[in-house]
Amino acid sequence: MNAGEALRPASEGEAAQMVREARASKRRLDLVGGDTRSGLGRPRQGDAQLTSAALSGIVFYEPAEMVICAQAGTPLRAVEAALDQAGQILPFEPMDHRALYATHGEPTIGGIVAGNISGPRRISAGAARDSLLGVRLVNGAGEIVKNGGRVMKNVTGLDLVKLTCGAHGGLGLLTQATLKLLPKPAHEATIVIRRLDDNAAIAAMTSALGSPYSVSGAAHLGAGMGREFPRTFFRLEGLRESVDYRVGRLIELLEPFGAKHALDAADSAKLWRAVRDAEYLAEPRDNAVWRISLAPSKGARFVARLGEIALDHFYDWGGGLVWVATTPTAAAASAIRAALAPLGGHATLIRAPDALRAAVDVFEPLSAPLLRITRGVKASFDPDNVLNPGRMYRDV
Repeated sequence: MNAGEALRPASEGEAAQMVREARASKRRLDLVGGDTRSGLGRPRQGDAQLTSAALSGIVFYEPAEMVICAQAGTPLRAVEAALDQAGQILPFEPMDHRALYATHGEPTIGGIVAGNISGPRRISAGAARDSLLGVRLVNGAGEIVKNGGRVMKNVTGLDLVKLTCGAHGGLGLLTQATLKLLPKPAHEATIVIRRLDDNAAIAAMTSALGSPYSVSGAAHLGAGMGREFPRTFFRLEGLRESVDYRVGRLIELLEPFGAKHALDAADSAKLWRAVRDAEYLAEPRDNAVWRISLAPSKGARFVARLGEIALDHFYDWGGGLVWVATTPTAAAASAIRAALAPLGGHATLIRAPDALRAAVDVFEPLSAPLLRITRGVKASFDPDNVLNPGRMYRDV
């Protein structure tokens, strides 16, 4: 195994053998899927890359049961094409990071599960973690581990399925994932309100999400993001008759905020893809991009506390997800943490130069007890820190 070498196992067993050999030779491995999210997390520190690219293909798909199992290297595009044939979707609407990172690979199922990658529909359908039924992986000892199955059920002991989703490869190389599905909405429409400030927009989104009209997306874009004035959006999905009825009722409910009309299905879909992928912050390329999760009622207060540190921002999840662009500096990172501290929540540095990602906390800093637990879990799966060393937290 040479420095910088890319290892491409053709089977789960071959992957396990490669990990055992790396462990025996005290080499560390960076895990790679479609390589579209290489900027997510702390900089890579491995001696070689271990890619799941050849572990590709749908293992089984049961439309009647609304369950699919795919190998980790399977492109998301291939999975979504198969689901579309049966009128089904992945419920959590996974984000595509290529706009932010200017990468050109293909997002994979393994990468989505490893990062718990979710999009605007998370407020109504849950995160990727909530749709994950089962996983197979190779841990840092080169052992093949299986957990979960084809149905949701109560779990006793360690829930490896949930633990793995969002671990960013620190516990093992994912080889398979089983996910539950939802029917594809037959129709969608998006109500638009113009010129609300942040506080009024969050109040409108809170009202809509608390209504009985099943809003599946609620976002607020600032001036300059597609128009010269701010806009607030509310997505409704389902059968056409149901959507038309709910749009009418929701416009009535939101009339005090200025609701008057809705986008058609094509324009609605285009808008939510851009919100999902944070395209509004893709440029300028040298800006750092942060993803802040907190109570929706505190979103506008957080942005106000940032002041001029926030070069640009927008809200998703009804105000509970704030996307913020800043200068790529340690001072701006400190300001983000300081502004968030009294409000609660989590801040993740999504895009920044390697030097900044190595110098500051990329993920929300852990308390001392949580850090001890995290180190213990990591050691139980990867005792010699072979896999994705230090990718989430320094020396973990």
